Amino acid sequence: MQHSAVPELELAHTNTRPIHWVATATALAAVVALSSVLQPDSARAAQASGPQTKHAPATVAAPATTGVDFPIQCGPQKAVVQKQASGDLDGDGRPETVAVVHCDAGMGTPPDAVYVLTQAAHAAKPRVVATLIAPKSRETVTEFAVRDGAVLATMLGYSTQDVPSCCPDVKESAKWQWKNGTFVRSTPGNTQSV
Repeated sequence: MQHSAVPELELAHTNTRPIHWVATATALAAVVALSSVLQPDSARAAQASGPQTKHAPATVAAPATTGVDFPIQCGPQKAVVQKQASGDLDGDGRPETVAVVHCDAGMGTPPDAVYVLTQAAHAAKPRVVATLIAPKSRETVTEFAVRDGAVLATMLGYSTQDVPSCCPDVKESAKWQWKNGTFVRSTPGNTQSV
């Protein structure tokens, strides 16, 4: 505290008394009480002035592949999820998961299958709702993505049953989109020989 040049003159704010603290506490309590009374109504405070806005839906997690019974026959081996991607494929606001699955073979390149998983809001676990590529097609998925509500994949396959499994001779691209209650496959690029 700095002392006044005139020692006999004391300024009021430099000498506090208990009455000053009581006055300050009373004023602060009055401000708090008044602010709680004058709070805006919460229902009106959240509304925008203008056209009504929709609330964004709560974020829903994509179905997990863990514990799913994939419809692939692997004998004594187990099914392995090689790749997966998620996105809303049917426009319902809930994401689906697309999984590239094959049997866990000790050697060689087992064929891939591509499955679409969904999970209802109150379901205990996800379920397979579509098979985009079946293992019997003998294809291997090399590139895979879910973009803009579509599943995109590039596969290596075989032109005939006579081509040995070691040596795929066809490279093909495919795109699946949900239309009229089913996944419709289109071929964005041409089939090429490898």
